[in-house]
Amino acid sequence: MTQIGHNLTLAERARRIRRHALRMGEVQGQGYIAQALGVADVLAVSYFHATHYRPEDPEWEERDRFLLSIGHYAIALYAALIEAKIIPEEEIETYGSDDSRLPMSGMAAYTPGMEITGGSLGHGLGIAVGMCLGLKRKKSKSFVYNLFSDGELDEGSTWEAAMSAGSHKLDNLIGIVDVNQMQADGPSTSVMNFEPLLPKFEAFGWFAQRVDGNDIEALVKAFDAARNHDGARPRIIICDTKMAKGVPFLEARERNHFLRVEAGEWAEALQIIDAGVVS
Repeated sequence: MTQIGHNLTLAERARRIRRHALRMGEVQGQGYIAQALGVADVLAVSYFHATHYRPEDPEWEERDRFLLSIGHYAIALYAALIEAKIIPEEEIETYGSDDSRLPMSGMAAYTPGMEITGGSLGHGLGIAVGMCLGLKRKKSKSFVYNLFSDGELDEGSTWEAAMSAGSHKLDNLIGIVDVNQMQADGPSTSVMNFEPLLPKFEAFGWFAQRVDGNDIEALVKAFDAARNHDGARPRIIICDTKMAKGVPFLEARERNHFLRVEAGEWAEALQIIDAGVVS
């Protein structure tokens, strides 16, 4: 297993990200916790293996930019930013409260490390394209990562941005799509079938990979291949993840896009995560 600073493995980082997210969810008693649990492994590899940043200086000019296109996944990114020491852990108790730096939807003006404001879906990849073009003009060597959802594949703006990125040969762009097969209206491909994804992105001029988004070793290899690919083209990592990964009784819920969790269930979920066994 890959070792990161302070002798913590990436698997332990992912476990801690899940724990931070559950603690925030308990503050409000509900939320997009299934997505946070599902994407925790992707965030662990992103923040503790792939991206370059300085926790003490979130606006460091030479940082890699990590864009959260999916504003309602903010609880997941906050958990990663807390684990990365960009946000103090004690702010967990303020999640979703008035005057908190951790609003329920991601807002760049409020939160250190939050690069863009989310909410309306389908805009992140377009912003990432513009950011990549700007960094190239500045001769920057930084990468721009953009995490977006399979639901955003329903948006025409996402595909316009994908075509634009390929046309401009943006080799400083790494897209990450969370394919968890769930949207507000039901299973993602039942709402709008976006498959087959890999050949579609390849046809748009991307270097495309598809991996199990809950397999840390596979993610490490995919992120390394994306960063080190020598072609003049954007890169995409398609991550198949499981909603509520690591908490079996939440995984089993048929509709878990927005979870309401009973008071006693938060403690049960935390006990499962603390046991360190992810199914």
